[in-house]
Amino acid sequence: MVVGRVMAAQWSALLSSTMLACSRRIFSTSTSTHRELPPLAEFVSSFTTHHVEEPVTTIPTELHTDISNTIPIAPASESGHRRLKRAELPLPVLFDSPHAALSRKQLPKRTGTVAFKRGMMSVFDENGARIPVTILHIDRAEVTYVKTVEKHGYFAVQVGAGARHPKNISRPMLGHFSKAGVAPKKLVQEFRIRDESGLLPVAHEITAEHFKEGQFVDIWARSKGKGFSGVMKRHGFSGLPASHGVSVSHRSAGSTGQSQDPGRVLKGKKMAGRMGGDYVTVQNSKVVKIYPEYGLVLVKGPVPGPKYAAVAIQDALKKPDMQ
Repeated sequence: MVVGRVMAAQWSALLSSTMLACSRRIFSTSTSTHRELPPLAEFVSSFTTHHVEEPVTTIPTELHTDISNTIPIAPASESGHRRLKRAELPLPVLFDSPHAALSRKQLPKRTGTVAFKRGMMSVFDENGARIPVTILHIDRAEVTYVKTVEKHGYFAVQVGAGARHPKNISRPMLGHFSKAGVAPKKLVQEFRIRDESGLLPVAHEITAEHFKEGQFVDIWARSKGKGFSGVMKRHGFSGLPASHGVSVSHRSAGSTGQSQDPGRVLKGKKMAGRMGGDYVTVQNSKVVKIYPEYGLVLVKGPVPGPKYAAVAIQDALKKPDMQ
């Protein structure tokens, strides 16, 4: 046992001396290497590569002139590039001025007129088919004023219809009707037209013969006022279930957007409120029958507004003109 302990002690002493010698050798090597580093300039220059000159391609003068005349090239800035301005783009620029927008606006060639809704009825065609029509009465419609581009910036015809007692008309409007040479009117409406070819002389009377049977017209008027209405009547909601714990609120709107992000009711949410009383346009209504002696125009289908309401009727924009 004594011999074994002596041998173990000798082996441990030998290992410790060997590790100490190795560590001293590594430390001395690293220190000598660090001291022998070259300067920074020489170290960087040792990694530089030789520059290879590339052949320069030249463009003929006439070809360069053609390219510069065809595609305008913007000069580069210090940052290397910049965005082309509108005047430098090779494509044409669309007209975006108010006058250009007015020139692109779709307008009818002729003026319209003011009529009064008298109700609905049914007529039958040559095949015996039943057609629901609305009766429109053109009552003493006359031109009261004319607008031109030179004076007002656009072409328009002002039409007055109906009759009213002079004591119920303001003095400025009495002077306006007197200057036009017409009797006081119940209603005045302005109709935009495309150009001066559609202008009519002042005091010109517009009758039912202004329209033709079979043509299409656009009609707009203020719709019936329904008052405060719920969501089922106003927006066509289906309502809540008739059972499963629902009571007293079968016709309510339900949730309007809480318990979510954002936790508020968004603008434009369909809710209960005042219904009707807005201007409504019915496009492409067909003129079924005309009675010039009575001033009646029968158009197919319904027309917005209550009975005896004033409506505006004009040639349709989306249908071809009558020949």
